[in-house]
Amino acid sequence: MPKFVIEREIPNAGALKPEELKGISQTSCGVLKELGPQVQWVQSYVTDDKIYCVYIAPDEASVRKHAEMGGFPANKVSEVRSIIDPTTAE
Repeated sequence: MPKFVIEREIPNAGALKPEELKGISQTSCGVLKELGPQVQWVQSYVTDDKIYCVYIAPDEASVRKHAEMGGFPANKVSEVRSIIDPTTAE
């Protein structure tokens, strides 16, 4: 199944409090339950003004539907073509 990186522009995301991040996570998980097991949230990275999320989904439309249902921005959705890490250099 394809993997996607979603760029969400959220001003001052890095200043969100733990309870706010928990609320966002709970909303996301609730939407994922509605969508079914084909859309999976892997992990997210919070920076100063953006959140980068990694999802597994059948297609970009499913990722965008999750964002729409949850009220999240999905400013850019990119399909992962390859994964590299330090072991790639071996």
